[in-house]
Amino acid sequence: MATWTAFTTLSGKPRAEALGLALEAVDPEPAGVGVFEIEDGSDTCEVGGYFTEAPDEVALALLAAAYGAAEFAVSELPETDWVAHVKRTLAPVEAGRFFVYGSHDADRVPADRIGLLIEAAMAFGTGHHGTTLGCLRAIDRLAEQGIEPDQIADIGCGSGVLAMAAARVWSGGIIAADIDPVAIEVTQANLAANGMADRVDTCVAPGFEDPRLRGPFDLVFANILKGPLIDLARPMAAATAPGGVAVLSGLLVEQAEDVIAHYRGAGFSLMAREDIVDWTTLILGLGDRIPHEF
Repeated sequence: MATWTAFTTLSGKPRAEALGLALEAVDPEPAGVGVFEIEDGSDTCEVGGYFTEAPDEVALALLAAAYGAAEFAVSELPETDWVAHVKRTLAPVEAGRFFVYGSHDADRVPADRIGLLIEAAMAFGTGHHGTTLGCLRAIDRLAEQGIEPDQIADIGCGSGVLAMAAARVWSGGIIAADIDPVAIEVTQANLAANGMADRVDTCVAPGFEDPRLRGPFDLVFANILKGPLIDLARPMAAATAPGGVAVLSGLLVEQAEDVIAHYRGAGFSLMAREDIVDWTTLILGLGDRIPHEF
């Protein structure tokens, strides 16, 4: 059965939510309406409707004008294919020196940026979420400060985007691990698509529970959730080299202090913190080695 989507963007969550309510009342009615905040600090929201019959584009144009939104982009989908939809609608992400894009935007990669091709798939990590964006910015910041890790681990790698970003700026060994076999399959596919299949090792493992994850690592990424991060504080300290760095995310702003306290208890010191909308990214150093630039 054919379906249609209609998406627009506008500034301000209250206006976006009001537009979403108004979109529910158009004729023909949408089967579903979503309002999503794009978590890049820009206060931009996306409003979308899903239709089982062709939407009234005149009515949509009037709605967009009434709420100060961009013109609705209407697409007909022969069948519901959410991955294909995301490929079409996700804009590239710029994070410091990195430019994360789908194949549909391959011609938009700036010459002065490091392009990372990430297709929409089942694994988390396209760069649009505030946590992944914060980690990419952290990599950029660490590289700017001249940090040169020899061994790197990405724990809970999702799409593999952080491991790939690290491989683009550093020459050290890198391993990406995830508890989900699907995430590792997606990571391997993304590595191959970026010509990095021989640069990053992968493994299916919870936390550091694989012999290849014993370290010592000079840099560890863990973009997961508060609970698992707290559980990993001491295992991460054991797997991190003295003076090594951990980049943590997957945290709501109000959860950050609790996580910092647990990692301090494991021997880490806070080097830097960045809040992006509701989410926090932490850069921690094992021991008291905190570069003055931070």
